Amino acid sequence: MRYEYAPDIQAIAEEICNILFPHVQLDNIQCFRSYGSSSKYTIARCHALGKIMQKSLHRPAFYALEFLTEKFDKLSSEEKVKTIMHELMHIPVAFGGGFKHHDFVTEKNVNLHYKEYKKRRENEGKKDWYIL
Repeated sequence: MRYEYAPDIQAIAEEICNILFPHVQLDNIQCFRSYGSSSKYTIARCHALGKIMQKSLHRPAFYALEFLTEKFDKLSSEEKVKTIMHELMHIPVAFGGGFKHHDFVTEKNVNLHYKEYKKRRENEGKKDWYIL
């Protein structure tokens, strides 16, 4: 596996957080592209720095969002935004290193958040979608 920073995905993730998820501490998330995964069905993953590692390193919670290039890059722009949103939805309001599970992060909830995100962007005069 090879990982590289994804500043284009990071910018979209930060905008989504500013609009929908203000609890996400932007200095404590980082987006990456990964190459070479053998995973068949995974498009993206959310990784957290667990409590014991936080205490060991004397640092707060940190989340790394990984986007598997081979799958993510084939998505439409809308599906890419929804995938980024899906991964961000795993981050709980407490921002303590835990996860919200797939009983909350469902396709239905992602679509509801996506509609709200799109509406708020349009209200701000931002109609053009990102090209990823």
